[in-house]
Amino acid sequence: MASKRGAASYPRGVELTIGTVIENAKGELLLTRSPKWHNKWVMPGGHVEPGERMFDTAVREGREETGLRLRPVAVVHYDELIGSSDFHRKAHFVYFDVYCRVVGGAIRLNEELSEWKWMRPSAALKLDLGEGYRKAIRNFIAYKRKAAAGRSEMR
Repeated sequence: MASKRGAASYPRGVELTIGTVIENAKGELLLTRSPKWHNKWVMPGGHVEPGERMFDTAVREGREETGLRLRPVAVVHYDELIGSSDFHRKAHFVYFDVYCRVVGGAIRLNEELSEWKWMRPSAALKLDLGEGYRKAIRNFIAYKRKAAAGRSEMR
């Protein structure tokens, strides 16, 4: 049972969000800097809207934040983040990271993001990443290895 104190600490309640793990044709991931994450490197994403499916959220958020057209492939990571000091406000996120492939468009960042770069997944792990993103990238790498071996189910 939730306490009244917990509800007051998180005025937006539990927030359901989707991260987009965006891969280009070269096998690189799109990493972005976000002022909301104290300018740490993150992947685009945002809140699921009522009545919206997770893959639709990934496509919409990817388009809104980067200008890219995406094709969702699989959920590669899920977790929750409670009160992260990396985020600009106190929040309780339950999130799913959706692996998406670029199918078109050109990068045009919106106001939520300040910088971008394409990187090999292993190199991206060396960046100053927002909390939770390192696990997402590691799970993406594991997913790709399993897919290459013919075993791409998420566990």
